[in-house]
Amino acid sequence: MPSLTLAHDERLPGVTVITVSGELDATNRAQLDAYVKDLPAGRLVFDLSGVPFMDSSALHVLLMCDARCRREGGSVRLAAVQSLPARLFEITGVLAHVPVHGTVEDAVAAALGRAERSV
Repeated sequence: MPSLTLAHDERLPGVTVITVSGELDATNRAQLDAYVKDLPAGRLVFDLSGVPFMDSSALHVLLMCDARCRREGGSVRLAAVQSLPARLFEITGVLAHVPVHGTVEDAVAAALGRAERSV
């Protein structure tokens, strides 16, 4: 299993893009949880283009992050989701609650209120 790598950068004022690479599962959910808790709640975009697999424990972390951001007036958006994580989002109903976009650029634009185009 490839190791998990996490990085972030601020794109335009107020939108932080978190780039995630590697499989997200119970073995590294604590790493993801600690990473996102260290970021200020706001408008977050998760670039999941490098995530071929995600289990429910990692999904739980993303949902808790979304809840924290919403409480503080922000939002979470997911971008560039591969097929297996997309299937997890579909069968769990996450798509009804967390916007998913085809590209990071679309997600950033939507977070800034410039577009609401989601996949």
